[in-house]
Amino acid sequence: MSAVMESGGSRPLAGARTLFYKEVLRFWKVSFQTVAAPVLTAVLYLLIFGHVLEEHVKVYNRIGYTSFLIPGLVMMSVLQNAFANTSSSLIQSKITGNLVFLLVTPLSPLAWYVAYVGASVVRGLAVGLGVLAVTAWFGPPGFAQPGWILAFALLGAALMGSLGLIAGLWAEKFDQMAAFQNFIVMPMTFLAGVFYSVHSLPAFWQGVSQLNPFFYMVDGFRHGFFGVSDVSPWLSLGVVLASFFVVAGITLRLLQSGYKLRN
Repeated sequence: MSAVMESGGSRPLAGARTLFYKEVLRFWKVSFQTVAAPVLTAVLYLLIFGHVLEEHVKVYNRIGYTSFLIPGLVMMSVLQNAFANTSSSLIQSKITGNLVFLLVTPLSPLAWYVAYVGASVVRGLAVGLGVLAVTAWFGPPGFAQPGWILAFALLGAALMGSLGLIAGLWAEKFDQMAAFQNFIVMPMTFLAGVFYSVHSLPAFWQGVSQLNPFFYMVDGFRHGFFGVSDVSPWLSLGVVLASFFVVAGITLRLLQSGYKLRN
């Protein structure tokens, strides 16, 4: 197994483009489910929360709640769909048995990583752009510092794509994958300040929120729209970068060892 995973010789990215294309095509052929459905879900969140709280909540003393909510929903969609792309692809391949066709190829661990995570970034950004395009009509959020928007969108999608690979490697059935998503990814995403500013929380819960790396992804991304945020965007960038390198390192190590890729 290790001989297969370590092959690739002097071209560690050989075959990555083909696998990347296959992964993009996999989700795009069912885009009604993988792209359109998450966009609809985000719009429903906006309609419900925005309608109820728009007249009652002002954030940063000047931003309407609907405008504040939009970047949070966009980033939540990016993160959740980037995770779902890699995790669902790998667990489906393991359960259906077609993963063996990848194992016999001379793909290096880096090629696996680049292809799977690259495709997850594409899906995450596609859903995020769809959410932004549809929801911006309800409350244009503005683009104060686009560089921060792009940086956190790319880093967040890559981080969650890496985490999805870890989940896909660990899980052996759909129940385990659902547990990983429902008990780890979903709560951390919803408690990351998507629907509220952490400054509205009591001091204790502000401290707890700042232990959540997802909070820094959402807050830094939102800073790009408004030029203000709950914490410094540089702090957010540092936390997200550190988290990405840790998760990416673990993922590459697991791929290199062939962890649960073949029983």
